[in-house]
Amino acid sequence: MPEHISPHPVSQESSRPEHLLLITAIAGAENCAAVVAKQFSLVVDTATCRRDALAALRRQSYALVVLDSSLLDAAGGELDAIFRNTGLAIPLEINFAISGCGRLVREIRSALSRRQLEQAVAARAATTSLESNLRDTVAGLLLQSQLALAEPSLPPHLASKLRLMAELAGSLRQKLNQTDASA
Repeated sequence: MPEHISPHPVSQESSRPEHLLLITAIAGAENCAAVVAKQFSLVVDTATCRRDALAALRRQSYALVVLDSSLLDAAGGELDAIFRNTGLAIPLEINFAISGCGRLVREIRSALSRRQLEQAVAARAATTSLESNLRDTVAGLLLQSQLALAEPSLPPHLASKLRLMAELAGSLRQKLNQTDASA
């Protein structure tokens, strides 16, 4: 059963802290987990075997999964399932037998920094894609409503609705352009 180490009690009202899974059978892993939990204000779960690690991955979403490379060497290819089930977590492989807790802290700091940078880049890419799709849709709505308004046999009750649609699309286009100007 995985052990759960938290840097401080977590209240339901506070934002949920990120979780880290530390997978190692090495003695003293709990002490290292406590140091990591305190250093990064993360909740650190520990697992000593593949079965416990997979159970933890099914139960919880993790920011980072740290796997002792000596387990990889001992298990052959059996630990591939752990890597396949990490979800959005960054997998980090480290040899606990030759690395101290200080090195683990540095590696985790680096991995969390990379994760934060990658999330920012992904958010910017998603925003850019969404804005582009919105612009295309707004342009299409505006064009089609203006073309429909130019029809000579357009009933007056539809003309007022199309004018409103064209105004709304124009307003949305203006807001999108203001967002670009301020960025």
